[in-house]
Amino acid sequence: MTTSTFSKTDEYGFKRPDDFDYLEYEKFMTAYLNYLTRRNMEWISLMIYNPQLKRNSKLKKFVRTGIPLILRGPGWISVSGGQKLKDKYGSNTYRQMLDKPINEDVKNIILVDIPRTYPDNIYFQPNSDNQKALFRILCAFAACNPDIGYCQGLNYIAGLLLLITKNEESCFWLLRVLVENILPDYYSKTMDGVIVDIEVFSRLVKKKCPEVSKHMIALEMPWALVATKWFICLFSEVLPIETTLRVWDCLFYEGSKILFRVGLMLVKHYKHDLLACEDISSLAECFKSIVQQPFPLNCHIFIKQMFTEIGSLPMSLINDLRKQVTAERNAANKSTSKNKKV
Repeated sequence: MTTSTFSKTDEYGFKRPDDFDYLEYEKFMTAYLNYLTRRNMEWISLMIYNPQLKRNSKLKKFVRTGIPLILRGPGWISVSGGQKLKDKYGSNTYRQMLDKPINEDVKNIILVDIPRTYPDNIYFQPNSDNQKALFRILCAFAACNPDIGYCQGLNYIAGLLLLITKNEESCFWLLRVLVENILPDYYSKTMDGVIVDIEVFSRLVKKKCPEVSKHMIALEMPWALVATKWFICLFSEVLPIETTLRVWDCLFYEGSKILFRVGLMLVKHYKHDLLACEDISSLAECFKSIVQQPFPLNCHIFIKQMFTEIGSLPMSLINDLRKQVTAERNAANKSTSKNKKV
């Protein structure tokens, strides 16, 4: 039997679980490394002709097939609109926010969450430089967005951004563009954006995978129980790391509709496993287990099928569903208020 040569810690510093399938991973990486080498050369060629990464059909295709690791930091800043945001507010904004006081309760919550951020990652050990940098980034973000302050989940996002960009200021701007532009109201005190989008996702499942939707209803399994972490953490701490990064490549370029595509892909691919569950407990366990299966591990196949097998998913459809859900929630809230007054 061949012994795997892969380390128990991946290249991003995450410790692999005891039951990690090294043989499956080795099989995947053998093919994927050849793909990455070819993509790196293609990206270098692209950068010669489009150094500012101006949006066009070719760049969209390139992003979907993966941004090389060495280009991810500047690539994300460029394609997400982060550079435009930085130019608008000024290059000194991050330093200014570091000097700005924030609410002590917010600061204390951040301090509590710092040690909880990727505790099994070798780059986030107690009192490490990354932990200190993460604290500064989250405090600067809170100072810049006092209405939000801090919301649990932001630590995971900022932590992964820091691991990839290795730059505090880049992390700060990417966090801002995510929260302020790409995912509005996800991290507000009421988390209205997440609540609405989980209901939107439920309706998309009903449209794309009606059997699973009926099964969820029959077993009285709320989608919030499954999808809240998906949306709040943007699939970090859910999908394998390389797949998460490929998802984020697309998220920064195409926006929040990517989150729905990822969720729908998981539901569609594992439809039969989900339908085989006979109670809410086994269904919850099934959702936990499917994200660690070989299919999500093979990030290239996963992302490719995410775009070819889900069908059309225009932003206009998602926005229409958001408006419907919001209108229904507002009407329900008004009705509840009237009943209380009576």
